[in-house]
Amino acid sequence: MTEHHYWQGAFIGDEEAGRRLAALPEAVEDALGTPLETETLLAACDALATALADPGHPVRARLARHLPDDEDPAVLTELGGMLGRRELTRKLRRELGDAAPQRLNRPDARETVYEAWAPVGLVAHIAPGNAATVAPLSVIEGLLAGNVNVLKTSSGDTLLTQHLLAELAALDPSGGIASRVIVLRFPSARQEWLRMMCAPADAVAVWGGESAVEGVAAHVPAGCRLVEWGHRISFAYLTRDAWDDAATLDALAGDVCLYEQEACASPQVVYLDTEDEGEVFAFAERFAGVLAARDGNPGAHDLDPAEEAEVTTTELIARLEEHLGLTRVFAAPDGSWRVMADTRPALTASPLHRSVWIKPLPRKRLIGTLRPMRRYLQTVGLGAGRTDIAELARIALAAGVTRVTPVGSMHTSYSGEPHDGVYALQRYSRRVAVRADERLATVACLDDLARPVALPPPAGPLLGKEEVQERGRHVARADAELYFRSGGTTGAPALSLFSYDDYDTQMHAAARGLLAAGYDPVRDRTANLFYCGGMYGSFISFFSILERLGGVQLPLAAGPDHRATAEALIAHEADTLFGMPSYLWQLLHDQADALRAYGGIRKIFYGGEHFTDEQRRALKETFGVEVVRSLTYGSTDLGPLGYQCAESTGGVHHLHADLHTMEILALDSDRPVPPGETGRLVFSTHARRGQDLGRYVIGDLGRAVPGRCPCGSHAPRFELRGRLGDVMRVATYFLNHRRFVALAEERGGYRGELQILLAGQDARERLTVRVERSGAPDPERLREVFLGGYPELRAAVEERLLDLSVEAVDGSSLDRSPTSGKLRRVVDTRG
Repeated sequence: MTEHHYWQGAFIGDEEAGRRLAALPEAVEDALGTPLETETLLAACDALATALADPGHPVRARLARHLPDDEDPAVLTELGGMLGRRELTRKLRRELGDAAPQRLNRPDARETVYEAWAPVGLVAHIAPGNAATVAPLSVIEGLLAGNVNVLKTSSGDTLLTQHLLAELAALDPSGGIASRVIVLRFPSARQEWLRMMCAPADAVAVWGGESAVEGVAAHVPAGCRLVEWGHRISFAYLTRDAWDDAATLDALAGDVCLYEQEACASPQVVYLDTEDEGEVFAFAERFAGVLAARDGNPGAHDLDPAEEAEVTTTELIARLEEHLGLTRVFAAPDGSWRVMADTRPALTASPLHRSVWIKPLPRKRLIGTLRPMRRYLQTVGLGAGRTDIAELARIALAAGVTRVTPVGSMHTSYSGEPHDGVYALQRYSRRVAVRADERLATVACLDDLARPVALPPPAGPLLGKEEVQERGRHVARADAELYFRSGGTTGAPALSLFSYDDYDTQMHAAARGLLAAGYDPVRDRTANLFYCGGMYGSFISFFSILERLGGVQLPLAAGPDHRATAEALIAHEADTLFGMPSYLWQLLHDQADALRAYGGIRKIFYGGEHFTDEQRRALKETFGVEVVRSLTYGSTDLGPLGYQCAESTGGVHHLHADLHTMEILALDSDRPVPPGETGRLVFSTHARRGQDLGRYVIGDLGRAVPGRCPCGSHAPRFELRGRLGDVMRVATYFLNHRRFVALAEERGGYRGELQILLAGQDARERLTVRVERSGAPDPERLREVFLGGYPELRAAVEERLLDLSVEAVDGSSLDRSPTSGKLRRVVDTRG
């Protein structure tokens, strides 16, 4: 028996399909038990779109075998254009407001209320016959909303939909897509199967006319949504200026001829903003000439008997009414088109196939004439001057039209456009809410406490900074809407490009991380003290983060006048500081007397660098700061990568697992390190439009932190262990900046910043440790601490390969990045 049904990953025959239909409720329950990550679906759809766009791809070749005999293979390219990540992400954002709408996030950070779009459950789709793209796209919409989908195709259809959705499911190794797709091919006369499809459904989507809807509605249970995607009528409306314009008439003819008026958006009537019957007849004659100049109608002689009878009857009646002065008909001798002028304004359906009514309808009578047909109205193609567009659009919408376009683009749509007056994804979703108490005040996403995020595994070659920069030079202009430069602490400043959608996604993620770190948007009064200007992104980004959180913000930015900054903090009662550790350390110590007397600084959130343990202790003991925590861990290239929760200490961060996957590879080979060992951090981001930033070796070192965090989050944890650049090859030995800092703190009692200068000289190299004069121990004593606690350093000095010195300087004279203000931990001047 032919296996023309596709059921959750397998092709089956009629007997097996009937058996499984009887157990459909249980199959749905099992599938809904495991959420489908939106990113998993987007990745699979994007991969399928790439395959469909390539004429030589084997997936496209396999699907082409299932196209109807009269279908142009270009329909596969058209399908691919609708399935790309860019299009589907835009659809999600427009219709559900987010690229990951099913995650329970806080819409208002000041309240512990979580909202999300949840699937309705099971969506039954009743597809029309002879419409190759409608059936699979309807199921894709159901999947985007997270539903299980059962689709009925016509018994006369090919198996294109089944095989296309099977190819999509094969691109998801998790099996989540396959578990949510069932496609059955059977005739509408098999009512028992239709009943079993609809009985457990939470929504039934029907494509077709009134008879098709009525036939399905009888099987829709009480409380189930009936989503009608029925036939609609569209028309054009022209003002005098427009109907006298040859270009407008040519564009209108294009709308008529494209799809031979068989699309819902095709104009069946052309209304003129007039009451003059003579103008209607004159326009009809002119427009007939425009249609005559078009290429012939290739399907004019291929109508089935019913279609031909309807066209012939409509034209004959119109010709008979010419004798009454009501109509005038202009038609092609070969019957390939006809223009029928009618003095009566009532909306009249066309028999299609380039058959157009021309009618008078002054704008003052537009609502009264069209409103009785409001259930059937869809698109109006508006031909009007600039000053008339707004007025006529408003009148048309009031009459019941759901869509207004310029003449010539009635068939043109955009991703996420409402269909027949509604958003499809909202019809297949429920808006759900969870209200919690203060125990979850630092939990920004409730899902993080329930399960780990499962994103597609990273693939492809490792990328360094140079490769990422090279790829950035080829980003399409449409995806390059925001330009940032890095601070240039470890090299030349690098350019990073973002779309605004990606930027928004990342800022919301960073905002969620800030809540987890203990930021309170209701009570905290925040001074944004990051550096600003020169295309550096920190100040702007944290402004955006605070804006999304609704927190009180003083956008001061980092500046050289520490006294003025301190005065502003005191005057406006700031109690929370955002900034680079280097700058905040300088500010607090330069204005120590004033800020200690103020005593109002309770929280410090930092980014870009790290405070050492001793510096944290000093901030708490000297200035009374209660919370010193990382604001975010990230990079200019990739955006926010990790965040600290209230249980995190030192360099420990949670991964933004809804944006990135992380690998930790060995220093000397591209293999994963054993659990708990330090290696190179490699990130793959999954939320960047127009850019592939997979497996980026960011230059930082870290180790995985095992086990679930005490905060309850399932998001993976890692501990930062410095940068690759902090490891210096000096006098045949490898020395680490972090080791110098640890020795200075633990054995030397030093709490300030520390910078290493490397220089070459005649027969040996020179390493100078620069520390802040304020509060620093005696330089010679600190030198002995380094030699006593760092065997490799001592050996290099004893072997006369290295000269070591310690130099106490003012903190302001330490070498910093001019853009970001970051301390350059290692300054290497060797040739």
